[in-house]
Amino acid sequence: MAMAASVSASLVHHQLQFPKTQHLSFQSQFRSLQRFPSSFSTSTTIPATSALLLDSDSSTQQVQAIEEDFFACPICYEPLIRKGPSGFNLSAIYRSGFKCKRCKKSYSSKDMYLDLTITTGLRDYTEIQPVRTELFRSPLVSFLYERGWRQNFSRSGFPGPDEEFNMAQEYFTSAKGGRLVDVSCGSGLFSRKFAKSGTYSGVVALDFSENMLRQCYDFIKKDDILLTANLALVRADVSRLPFSSGSVDAVHAGAALHCWPSPSNAVAEITRVLRSGGVFVGTTFLRYTSSTPWFIRPFRESFAQTYSNLTEEEIEDLCKSCGLTNYSSKIQQSFIMFSAQKP
Repeated sequence: MAMAASVSASLVHHQLQFPKTQHLSFQSQFRSLQRFPSSFSTSTTIPATSALLLDSDSSTQQVQAIEEDFFACPICYEPLIRKGPSGFNLSAIYRSGFKCKRCKKSYSSKDMYLDLTITTGLRDYTEIQPVRTELFRSPLVSFLYERGWRQNFSRSGFPGPDEEFNMAQEYFTSAKGGRLVDVSCGSGLFSRKFAKSGTYSGVVALDFSENMLRQCYDFIKKDDILLTANLALVRADVSRLPFSSGSVDAVHAGAALHCWPSPSNAVAEITRVLRSGGVFVGTTFLRYTSSTPWFIRPFRESFAQTYSNLTEEEIEDLCKSCGLTNYSSKIQQSFIMFSAQKP
């Protein structure tokens, strides 16, 4: 744990839904569905609304808000044609295939996450990412993230996951019942909280790191509620989001902005996918604040060359330059939670 603290100090400144079946595990339900593949072999674009669903526990019907043309090709942004069981839970998406109707590129799931990166399926070409991006693709860092790594954020003023979640929920009040995307979700610490809250019609846990998404699934499979929740795991680039324009109600980015190779490209993409009135909430490490002593600022400036640690003024300017309005923030030491809205 001392090693994790040392590494952290030097590197971080980062639903048809399957009916709930009692007494059956997720794996059992999944195997039983595999015996009847023909009943789920439709090929359609994602419908505007889903069928009415029967909740076996409460004996009431509920409607899943599946928006039309939600998933889109990250190359040409055309809506994806989906073949397989409809729905927004892990098992339904895992058993589905997706294809762009314009460029014909196909996308599929692996290890329970849907890979919607431009480079998926490549055989020969390898793209090298910045060091801070590759760091979080590491199996070790992905494993440590919720096991000592993130706990060290408290030294910089982060109030802790529970309080951060409650703060974000206050900003997301207008997005209740909508679709939330948790970009750069890491191991899904907040994605799982958003999904279990029951506040949203669907939650997407999105990250570029394959190992972070595998860790996220390892946590999810231990929770029966999450296994049947409207929760999807998606691998994607925050600077090339695989969603149709104006299709997302809320975007959350927890301790992420400082890790993005190009914060401006990422915020522009977030603005594109948000609907009118949609809300973007993020947390990050500030380079320095008005209370930071002058003699410490040069060291913070030097560190910013490795990570995109911005000042509050820069974050506000970035959000406004990408067309977002109603900017607000809360600051504690080097921690900032900021919110902005698409007009």
